[in-house]
Amino acid sequence: MRLQRCRSALSIVLLQHVIDCFFLLTSHRVSSSDVPLLIGPSQTVVAFVGDDVTLPCRLEPATDASAMRLEWARPDLSPGFVHVWADRREHVLDKQPSYRGRTSLLTDRLHLGDISLKLVNVTLSDEGPYRCLVPELGRKAFVKLAVCVVSTPVIRVMSRTSSSVVLQCESAGWYPEPELLWLDGEGKLLSAGPPETVRGPDDLYTVSSRVTVEKRHSNTFTCRVQQNNINQTREAHIRVAVLSRYVKGVLALGLLGVVLGLASTIHGCMREHVRHKKIQSEHSNKEKMDV
Repeated sequence: MRLQRCRSALSIVLLQHVIDCFFLLTSHRVSSSDVPLLIGPSQTVVAFVGDDVTLPCRLEPATDASAMRLEWARPDLSPGFVHVWADRREHVLDKQPSYRGRTSLLTDRLHLGDISLKLVNVTLSDEGPYRCLVPELGRKAFVKLAVCVVSTPVIRVMSRTSSSVVLQCESAGWYPEPELLWLDGEGKLLSAGPPETVRGPDDLYTVSSRVTVEKRHSNTFTCRVQQNNINQTREAHIRVAVLSRYVKGVLALGLLGVVLGLASTIHGCMREHVRHKKIQSEHSNKEKMDV
């Protein structure tokens, strides 16, 4: 009997413990749901070298973050801190040296929960993942920054024949590595050899390619250099002149006229020269007879 009572008491204690744990977990979930979320961008942020860029990060619903500790960091660097805000000012201790003097928060928007990071004079080394963290709330978000450099291609005529032209396209100063395409006047891809790509000491890519095209009417050709990861495209166009039969006929007649005119002039000069020599000879003979 006493054993049954002990078992019943133990069961009640265990049940009470389970109930307490349930309420504890439930209350923890409710309190966690009351904590604002930290929202970052859904897509990669793209910036050009030398530009200024803002990496978005905000508390939702809007919560005053001006008195909170806010951390921006690069998980792939050491030291990894990019910008630390605490006691309503920036703390530069352990800040990554390459970011000194180039980062700031939008202090006039902190009370709205906007803790976005502004980065000025973007460099290639700035590319990578960024972590936005609010330790007090236990919230963090990640932002990926892609840095790019682009340039406009240049087309040159390398050689010509009566029926074809060799064109070369080159574009120097790209990042990331681009691809090069040739298109005809209708936007169709032209068959060309694989482009040559060279990476310089500045980590920028130079891409070039040659193509042989036939001379025909509407000879407009396009060199397109593109980088799909950053959604950037640059183009150059060239029109290869093609003479129509009428123009060729006119030019031929004009050339024939020039040749005939030149021949006529030469013939006239020759006749005048012969006449002049004949007069001199007759004059010389007359003098001899008088003597």
